[in-house]
Amino acid sequence: MSLIDLVIPAAHAQAAGAPPSPGISTLILPIVLVGVMYFLMIRPQMKRAKEHRAMLEKLSRGDEVLTNGGVAGVVADIGENFITVEVADGVKLRIQKGAISNVLPKGTLKSA
Repeated sequence: MSLIDLVIPAAHAQAAGAPPSPGISTLILPIVLVGVMYFLMIRPQMKRAKEHRAMLEKLSRGDEVLTNGGVAGVVADIGENFITVEVADGVKLRIQKGAISNVLPKGTLKSA
């Protein structure tokens, strides 16, 4: 026996006859993997998206918000798709609703 026989197992001839039919055991692994992927990846992402939509629906004038870009400001006006955020006295930015990442507690910007 040589070293290569330990690394690569020898191939043995298969008996003549019908090939083994795939049973239910070959279907179990893909089904389990899809189930695990759903509960670890897809379901939490759907839950976060639902919470984000609910946060955007509850948004009102005067709320202090933080955008995805890190800009903090106070909501001055709310439209169908866009929100006007006042970031300083007289400085207003118009951004998409989806760009709002968090609603800050009242008074956060005044203390900063």
